[in-house]
Amino acid sequence: MMNKEKEYTLNQSTKQPVVIWVIFFATVISFMGLGLVDPILPAIAEKLHAVPSEVSLLFTSYNLITGIAMLITGVVSSRIGIKWTLLIGVILIAVFSALAGTSDSIWNIVSFRGGWGLGNALFIATALSAIVGLSVGGTAKAIILYEAAIGLGISVGPLLGGELGSISWRGPFYGVSVLMIIAFLVLLIKMPKVEKPRVKTSVLDPIKALKFPGLFRLGLTAFFYNIGFFTLMAFAPFVMGLDEHGLGYVFLGWGLCLAITSVFVAPKLQAKFGTIKSMCSMLILFALTLAAMGIWTDSSKIVIIAVIVAGLFLGTNNTLITTAVMQVAPVERATASAAYSFVRFIGGAIGPWMANKLAENFNSHMPFISGAIFVLLAMLVVLSGRKHLEHVDKIAH
Repeated sequence: MMNKEKEYTLNQSTKQPVVIWVIFFATVISFMGLGLVDPILPAIAEKLHAVPSEVSLLFTSYNLITGIAMLITGVVSSRIGIKWTLLIGVILIAVFSALAGTSDSIWNIVSFRGGWGLGNALFIATALSAIVGLSVGGTAKAIILYEAAIGLGISVGPLLGGELGSISWRGPFYGVSVLMIIAFLVLLIKMPKVEKPRVKTSVLDPIKALKFPGLFRLGLTAFFYNIGFFTLMAFAPFVMGLDEHGLGYVFLGWGLCLAITSVFVAPKLQAKFGTIKSMCSMLILFALTLAAMGIWTDSSKIVIIAVIVAGLFLGTNNTLITTAVMQVAPVERATASAAYSFVRFIGGAIGPWMANKLAENFNSHMPFISGAIFVLLAMLVVLSGRKHLEHVDKIAH
């Protein structure tokens, strides 16, 4: 009986409509953009005579605009439809990444990353709701597909970014642009027209959705968690002492761990221990990893190993929290995603800049210690709000 159930689950995950695989492909390419840039952060600082806190604004402007723009994603997609919202998001990423590659000023790149963030918001919020709404096999399996695309994109991105970055720091920006043009063409040609939602949403809908305690708790959890996440992403490259190739391989390992656990480990932990216990465990383990990086910051080997190991906990937690968001509040999935993402990306905007400022004003240990504290705060938010989240596991089953 168990074997038949597993076989059925596998078939439900793989036998998806063509539209799902088109969006899956575009999501992979979209998230390659995040990893492509990471190996070239030290090179940008050197070539453009910028300090790390200025370079970290590449993440801050990107995340800040992404978060704010989440408030309009539902407005746009409910009026022009999923397909055209995805296409506009993809082409904006392609244009602004190319413009960043032509820049000779760190402040120009920071500005263009903001435009990139606008395209990113339109794409990722719509892609998530589209995969959940159009796939077969239930919400949980749709989330696994989405997280698999993210993990694949994040893991391959740094490798390509390291290779292109070794030629020129501009290479990864142009690489993102080319890949997104490919994604645009695939979506334009292969994605069928999807009916527009019957109800048009407003800018205030995501804000109103945060009145539901469960959704607000998950958003606040992700706010604190993302400070730690982007501390690792934006500051770790400056203390590992590696060139573009080396950074590319380290973040490849990190991304592979993230991809594997998001698909294979998270569902098993959720089924066995439940969402809250599993999420709290992953947040504690990630906090301990950041603390270890803070204690042994001067050892590049320990930092490298810790970055890769952190991917195990990040991938698992990403799937757990995204699945919970889709089920925690009685609102449209797109609205829930937009509300949650609005809060979490603000944390992603604060984390990179704060980490590098702490290093400049104190020492290189402080960013990781601070990140660990914020991740522990995320865990406490989940734990203290468990009565608002317990029903997620009942829905999942």
